[in-house]
Amino acid sequence: MRIFLITTFLLLFTFHAMGQQRQVADQIVAVVNDHIILQSDVDQRVFEFMQQMRGDQFDEQMWFFVLESMIDNFVLVEQGRIDSVVVSDSEVDRILSQRIDELVRQLGSERELERAFGQTIVEIKAEYAEQFHQDLLVNRVRQQKINRINITRPEVIDFFNSIPEDSLPIIPESVSLSQITIIPPPRADARDNARNLAAQLRDSILHHGVSLEDLARRHSDGPTASQGGGLPMVNATDLLPEYAAAAAALDPGEVSEVVSTQQGFHIIRLNDRQGQRISTHHILISVPEDELDEDFARDKLTAIRDSILHQGKSFADMARRHSEDRNTGPAGGRLIDPQTGQRLIPVSDLDPSLYRTVMLLEEPGDISPPRSYQYGENNKRAFRIVKLNQRVEEHRANLEQDYQLIRSFALQQKSQRILAEWLMELRNEMFVEYRIPVPEYDPMELPDPLAPEVPVDAEMSGDQGIPPGAN
Repeated sequence: MRIFLITTFLLLFTFHAMGQQRQVADQIVAVVNDHIILQSDVDQRVFEFMQQMRGDQFDEQMWFFVLESMIDNFVLVEQGRIDSVVVSDSEVDRILSQRIDELVRQLGSERELERAFGQTIVEIKAEYAEQFHQDLLVNRVRQQKINRINITRPEVIDFFNSIPEDSLPIIPESVSLSQITIIPPPRADARDNARNLAAQLRDSILHHGVSLEDLARRHSDGPTASQGGGLPMVNATDLLPEYAAAAAALDPGEVSEVVSTQQGFHIIRLNDRQGQRISTHHILISVPEDELDEDFARDKLTAIRDSILHQGKSFADMARRHSEDRNTGPAGGRLIDPQTGQRLIPVSDLDPSLYRTVMLLEEPGDISPPRSYQYGENNKRAFRIVKLNQRVEEHRANLEQDYQLIRSFALQQKSQRILAEWLMELRNEMFVEYRIPVPEYDPMELPDPLAPEVPVDAEMSGDQGIPPGAN
């Protein structure tokens, strides 16, 4: 019995359309204190689950499981009020804005989003704010309970020993890696040419009345060129620092000087500002890849590698100082598995370029020579050196090598059990009434198809095949 927290906004326009088409034929199916749950509410959550799972067949049991989850949500909303758990309007607005930004990127523009909903952005936010507030509150109450749950080493050992030996999973060969990335700078003459073109385009906008949108469609190398260079309302922190700083210095309608970033040269027009969020149009003039100084990137990485291997410099310190990968550099170059968020990455999950590099590294501490790879959303050519921190050979799960992984699953199982027991206690303290006949289930055995996995604090947690239901 877990809690549903909205984690995507990309299906909301489907629900909106479905709600408009639904005939008025509804009934109250359950009540929690002063909260009512309608049949249509449950139908909508079931529909969302089926869309997310893609292919799961609807059955009656699923419907009742979703109903139970929604009852639990309202029970936790009431408990949150009792405990004075606070979710601020600014938090709700931030999450809503992020979801809207995701949908705008999918649909191409705010206008397309508003057309799909038949509402303005302001009206969309107003309609869904209460649901997002409730989901955030429920998640916070639940997380506070989880944070107080711990597990001892004997409990972990008991959990492991309860798993039949032939059911213990095979842990695949995995590696822990770090990298330092250098993006080749433009050659001096190519850089000057790109800057000069950007300056000419800016002059056409300011002094000859040419539309920035038209010039963006004709000349911009940015991904939104076909839409006239428009970027939706986003948090300034989500943009390149130089871009954000230049845009923040403008008044709405103003056009920036030529701004240099690692992507190239930008001409930016600020459209609107709402707190820390800005909407802009821009033209990007980048330097063609065949005009980049790749020798500079190789030479710099070679010098960094030599200083680590022969002068005792720390790889992590050098990554923080020199790496141009904003995702890994601040973390000392440490790579993580994008699927699990863990440091050990199955070798089979490495992209082909990284796989070929890792296969040439034999011992922990080995560092590859500079090699090229595709970097960032635009798949630009970059160079990196890669350090092998640790290699774990394929093996059957055991306590000696996989204690943290096993602990995470044991803690997850314990958390599920304690949460279920706690929810039953809370239900008994509140008014919960069914208005329809419901099957008799053991609440401790009810799965919840809508809930995320219980978060755990173990560093190596992840879906590695330990049976979470072992007991």
